[in-house]
Amino acid sequence: MAPSLTCDPVTTPQSANVPQTQVGLDGKVIAITGANRGIGLGIAECCLSNGAAKVYSIDIGEVGEDFTSLSKRYNGRLLTVTADVTDESTIIAAIDQIIDETGGAFHGMVVNAGRTHHKAALDFTKEDIERLFNVNLFGAFYTARAAARAFIKLGIKGSIVFTASMASYRPNKRVPSTPYGASKAGVRNMTHTLAMEWAQYGIRVNSVSPGLVNTAMTYWVPQQPDWEQQLKYYGGFPRLAEVQELGGAYVYLLSEAASYTTSIDIPVNGVIGIC
Repeated sequence: MAPSLTCDPVTTPQSANVPQTQVGLDGKVIAITGANRGIGLGIAECCLSNGAAKVYSIDIGEVGEDFTSLSKRYNGRLLTVTADVTDESTIIAAIDQIIDETGGAFHGMVVNAGRTHHKAALDFTKEDIERLFNVNLFGAFYTARAAARAFIKLGIKGSIVFTASMASYRPNKRVPSTPYGASKAGVRNMTHTLAMEWAQYGIRVNSVSPGLVNTAMTYWVPQQPDWEQQLKYYGGFPRLAEVQELGGAYVYLLSEAASYTTSIDIPVNGVIGIC
């Protein structure tokens, strides 16, 4: 029988010496920014279905029916804490609250909060660009740093997983967004650099790059008159991804099965995400 996962790989000798072979999050406490809805909520669902003890959404907005329904399904193991990722002090306070409520348990941070804005580069205003970078890049850095400081203080070899984007590799020809793609490329570079810096603490840092995902932000994609033609041209799976289909990559990177995996990006794009 494969060894079971444990809450704290630092303080459990067997976990520290024997590589884990099961992909799961048994007993782990995971925080996800921007998980009140959309991709973040899909990641939360996957974490809970793979054994996470508790999942906290760190978000600035209100929760909706989908969040409430999922929390009920998992007997209150899905919770929310209010914070603004552009204000590092609120992220620190949110993590402190999580640690207080769980008695010192905090194992993984998914840096997921983001925003998008698609239009021609010449049409972006200064305010448009600053809003994108404040959330997607600066907020991501503040969140990761707050999580790393908490892991180091607790003596936990935690996992940080950023949500990047296929736009960080190449532009979407139909709906370009230079600031968005640049911010997500910055996230992928941050992943590699922080992984190098924080390896000395046993902290793993990775990212996931979704392609086209079925969320409120992408409602317009299949409504394009030539959408079917686009799918035939790009090949791959002829549909958008559902938010839950991204979760497996996050679960793996958050799990002890990935104990020697750091500084990588996992594209989840069904091929069409490369357009």
